[in-house]
Amino acid sequence: MAKIFCVANQKGGVGKTTTTVNLAAGLAQIGQRVLMIDLDPQGNATMGSGIDKREIELTVYDVLLESASIEEARVSSQKLIDAGCSFDVLGANRDLAGAEVELVDLERRELRLRTAIAEVGAQYDFVLIDCPPSLSLLTLNGLCAAHGVVVPMQCEYFALEGLTDLVNTIRQVHGNLNPQLKIIGLLRVMFDPRITLQQQVSEQLKEHFGEKVFDTVIPRNVRLAEAPSYGLPGLAFDPSSKGAQAFLSFAREMVARLGTQP
Repeated sequence: MAKIFCVANQKGGVGKTTTTVNLAAGLAQIGQRVLMIDLDPQGNATMGSGIDKREIELTVYDVLLESASIEEARVSSQKLIDAGCSFDVLGANRDLAGAEVELVDLERRELRLRTAIAEVGAQYDFVLIDCPPSLSLLTLNGLCAAHGVVVPMQCEYFALEGLTDLVNTIRQVHGNLNPQLKIIGLLRVMFDPRITLQQQVSEQLKEHFGEKVFDTVIPRNVRLAEAPSYGLPGLAFDPSSKGAQAFLSFAREMVARLGTQP
């Protein structure tokens, strides 16, 4: 059965989508079967995986409203096959913004995604869910479906405040809706070792969270930033770049850390 993880942080602009797409590509490159679910109406993770969000017929919107299954709605990232890091995508586009309103009055509104993933879970080793930055009904669906949360964060002061909010949210969901949910780990992203403050915040994270902080650090990298404009993960755009190599190391660390545990 698949290991299901949300990539979440209530602070915007911290690299959630970059992390989701490149972790998916890294896991696929080392032989894992991966489904990436885009829960953000902006559809950036969809586009960054080589899928044109304007051309997909069925999306996560249809799955949440139970008018389609994941098996019917998923697409394979054909552009990534030659790079050896292809994975399946349950995409999103602007239609998803309407799901917030439409789900409010429906039964099991926060459990729709969990039910859908259960039907295909045996076909994958990992399911990665890219969550929007707000605590919305979409994010709640992701958190209720997941075994754990991967938290990408910059080593800056305000990031620590945002982390406190996220930990409280996870605690509430764990207590009321999903007793499996826990923080898998914190991933330091866009890291520049030349900046003293970032080094200090990194040390604070390790002091407070210990083994929950991943050993891998994702450096600030121009090639990673350029890759989405070509509709590719960094691992396919420039496999030799420091950013791509860091995400490949992160994928290996994730597999090693989890072993066979969900």
